Parts: sequence; structure tokens; C-alpha cells
Amino acid sequence: MSSPYRAIFTVPGSRAFSAAGLVGRMPLSMLGIGIVTMISQLTGRYGLAGSLAAVLALSGALCGPQVSRLVDRHGQRRVLRPVSAVTVASVAGLLVAVRAGAPDWVYFVCVLGAGLTPSMGAMVRARWSAIHHGSPELLHTAYSLESVVDEIVFIVGPILSIGLCTALFAEAGPLLAIVFLGSGVLLLTAQRRTEPPPHPRGDTKGRSALRSPGLPVLAGVFVGTGTVFGAIDVTTVAFADERGHKALASLVLASYALGSCLAGLVFGLITPRGTRSGRFLVGIALMSVSMIPPLLVGNLWCLAGALFLSGLTIAPTMVTAMGLVEELVPRAKLTEGITWTSTGLAVGVAAGASIAGRVIDAHGASAAFAVPAGAALVAVAVAFFGKRRLRPVPEREENSHDRDGRVDQHSRESLA
Repeated sequence: MSSPYRAIFTVPGSRAFSAAGLVGRMPLSMLGIGIVTMISQLTGRYGLAGSLAAVLALSGALCGPQVSRLVDRHGQRRVLRPVSAVTVASVAGLLVAVRAGAPDWVYFVCVLGAGLTPSMGAMVRARWSAIHHGSPELLHTAYSLESVVDEIVFIVGPILSIGLCTALFAEAGPLLAIVFLGSGVLLLTAQRRTEPPPHPRGDTKGRSALRSPGLPVLAGVFVGTGTVFGAIDVTTVAFADERGHKALASLVLASYALGSCLAGLVFGLITPRGTRSGRFLVGIALMSVSMIPPLLVGNLWCLAGALFLSGLTIAPTMVTAMGLVEELVPRAKLTEGITWTSTGLAVGVAAGASIAGRVIDAHGASAAFAVPAGAALVAVAVAFFGKRRLRPVPEREENSHDRDGRVDQHSRESLA
């Protein structure tokens, strides 16, 4: 491991909470697809399976920021354990209900409870921020590492969940997902030394992190970005299916994630210049441009290459966005702020999958690549029209200097 990555783990307990975060994050990519696979196998009702997945995503989008807000006020240990217990019980109830042939409304009640799944990525990033807030370079590397972990989770999780459901028994994927969640939460909350200190209501004034001017802009950009991801997933599967090689879709999508992984690892080794907001705007613009090649490809191998190049733009943009959240919201609301970006991403993924599916049905897979391209343009527009709001909150102003310490935030913005 290169020295910047070794350096971030010099703090005692950092390896333990990072590993716990990886384990606890697995349900993010396993639970939804596992429920779809389980329901379709046991009932043959794809409509019901899709509806349950949609309700799970919507419940998570509504509940996730509220859970993180409670974490900011009361601490990770006090909130994550009971909330995760509700999630585990809800999914376990769903498995029992499906096996017993319970009415559909029971499934939906259980899925609503499962939406309380905490954003483990936000919890881990909040810990990195707490231990490295005085070292911007180390925090940049830590966020880069977490971006790579996210990609690993989304590569391994669906394969593991679908594989277990089909090879062992229908409930195996969701069952393992809640085992990962319970284990990850217990391991993470056992690490008391690195837990960020709670901020009672009096410190946060009881207001949501969305009251910070720049966060709604960032969340809006993430809705557009999530739409890109959701549309790419569905369209790639349909593109491969039209050419008689549906099984290769997972490999093509893996090239997309691989590009992001490699870019994230390299990005963590360098010291970026300029302001975070400026780098974020450049990253979103590059993501938009990278959506042009998929519009022009005619076979799976060319698509894999195009998506690999597109993937190179993802991790650096996401890493910069996480650092930008740290500037846009008060430290007392950091976990909630990070979770709002994840919520925007989740809403966008659901929207992208739905819109792309309709376009595929009407015009075919090749035409549907216009959906991620259009969504990327929307994300760019939101970012550029809202760029004046992407400024540090007052308590962060003293930390808004460039990493090399030579030019301050306002000077950099005037040069941009």
C-alpha cells in the first residue's frame, strides 16, 4: 500500500472501523436485489418484486437522513444499534412472511421498516473526518479509499446476493445482507475511541443540514448523477440482451466500476489543486462528456471500453463531493449532510432505472443511452447554476485555504 494510504491508518482503531464499515455497507448493494430475486423465485411476480424494491428505496431515502441526524445529536453507538435491530427484525419478518405466503401488505410493512438501514458509508466518513480534520491531505486520501470501497461493495454485493438466492435457497441473499448489517454495526459501534462526539440539539439548533445553502444544490446534482448510474445499469443489461449475450452484462458493468476503482486509488495518491467547488464542477462536466461514447457504440466490447473510460470520472468527482459536504455544512451536521447526498443518489438511481426502462420498451437499448447523457447534462446545469451557493459555512471559512497554503478560497474562485 502506498504511503498516503499507510498514513491514514496510523491512528489506532482506524483499520478496525474501516473494515467494519465495509462489512456493514454490503446490504446497500445486496438487500434490494436480493428481495427482487427472492420474490421472483418464490412467487414468479416480477411486478410485486419491483414494487417492493421501489418502496425499500423510497423508505431509505426518507429515513436515512433522519437516522443520520439522530446520530449527529446522540452519537453512533446510541442510535445505530437500535435502528439496525429494527432493520434486521423487519427483513427477518419479510423472509418469514414470504415463506409462509402472507398477504402482500405484510411484505410492504416489513420493507418500510427495512428502510431504516443506516448509511454506513456516512458513518465511516464521519469518523475519518473526526480523526483527520486537521490534515486535508490525509482526509482526501481517506475519502478516496471509501470511494473505492463503495465500488467494491457494488461489484461484489449483487453477484453474492443473486448467486446465493439461486444456488442455495431463495431467502439466502437478504438473509446474508442482514447478517452483514448486524455484524458491521456491532463491530463499528464497539470502536468507541474513533467515534465522533455527539452534538446535542442545542448545538445544531434543531435544524436540518438542508438549511445550509449549498447542500440542496449538491443533493440535486447527486439526483442527476444517480439517474446516470441507474439508467446505465438497466440499459447495459438490455443492450447485452438484444445482442444475445445477457450474461455478459455483469462483466460490462464491472468495467464501469473498475474504472472508478482505479481512478479512486490514483486520486488518493495526489494532492489536488484549486478549490473543492471548482474541482467538483470540472468533475461533473467530465462525467457529462464521458456519456457521449456510449451513444455511439455498436457492440459489447466497445461499450465495455466506453464505460471503463466513463468510470474514470466517477471516483474523483465523488471524493471531491464528500470533501465539499464537509465545507458546506457545520461539523455538528456532517453525518446528516453526507447522507443527503446518498439520498439524492438513491432517488436518482430509481428514477434512472424507471425512465431508461420505458425508453428501452419504446425505442430499444441503444436509444436509451440518451437517458444517462441527458441526466448528466441536467447535473451539470444544476451544478453550474448553483455554484455560487457552494461556499463554506462561516465556521469552515478558516479551513477554506488551498491545500498548499498559498492561495485562499476567494482568490482561487476569482481565478476560476
